[in-house]
Amino acid sequence: MTPEPAAPPLVVRDLTRSLPFGDTPVHVLQGLSFQIDVGEWVALTGPSGSGKSTLLGLLGALDQPSAGSVVIDGTPLEKLGEAALARLRNRRIGIVFQDFNLIASLTALENVEAPLYVGPRRRDARRLATEMLQRVGLADRARHRPHQLSGGQRQRVAIARALVTEPTMLLADEPTGNLDSQTSADILDLIASLRRERTLTVVMVTHDPAVAQRADRTIHLVDGKLQAEAAPTTAGSSTGDTADMSAPQ
Repeated sequence: MTPEPAAPPLVVRDLTRSLPFGDTPVHVLQGLSFQIDVGEWVALTGPSGSGKSTLLGLLGALDQPSAGSVVIDGTPLEKLGEAALARLRNRRIGIVFQDFNLIASLTALENVEAPLYVGPRRRDARRLATEMLQRVGLADRARHRPHQLSGGQRQRVAIARALVTEPTMLLADEPTGNLDSQTSADILDLIASLRRERTLTVVMVTHDPAVAQRADRTIHLVDGKLQAEAAPTTAGSSTGDTADMSAPQ
C-alpha cells in the first residue's frame, strides 16, 4: 500500500490575539488561518507592528491566543497543560532570536547543553552538545563565553542550542537582523543545510526581502491580517544547501 502523506506539522485556525488597552482591546492578530507542510521553509513578512513576532510566539507555545487554535503535529496547543507545553517546546520546537538570548555566564558548550538537562537525554548532554557545536563549525569555541564570540558565532551557538534536542520545527525571529550581509548569508546557508539534513520545518520572521527569497513561501501580514501568500521564488531555500561550513564567521 502507498503510505499516506504526512500530516502538516503546523496548522493555524482562525487565530486571534488581542491585548487590553483601556476599554478597547487591540487586535494584534485577526482570524489567521494557514498550514505549513513537513520540511517547508516559510517566511513571515510585513511592516513593523503587523503581528509577525506575536504570531511566532503563538506558534512556539510561548503565548496563548485569545481565540482560534494552533495545532502542532496533530495536537491543539490549547488542550495542553503547562507541563505538556514545556515538554513540547523542549522536544518539538527550536527557537532562534535576533539578539541570540545566550546565557552570558555559560560557555558556548554549556549554552547548547542547557535544553538537554530538562529532557530525557540528560546523560548524553555533553556528547550531543559537542557534536552539535561541531556541526555548526564551532568545536574550537566550545569553552568561549558569548562576549568572546562574534555575532555570527553567537548566532551559530543559538542555532546549535535550538536544534540539539532534535526538534521537528525551527522558529526564527529575525535571526540575521544584527549581522552583516556576508555573515547573514552564512547563517542562512547553515539553516538551509540543517533543514535538508533533518527535514526541518522552518518558520522565519524577516524584514529583509533577500532573506524571504530563501524561503519556499512567504506569508505577508498587514495590521494583524493575512494579506498575501507568495508562491515559491526562483532563489528558493535550496540556495546554500551544499555550502561549505568549515569557515564560520
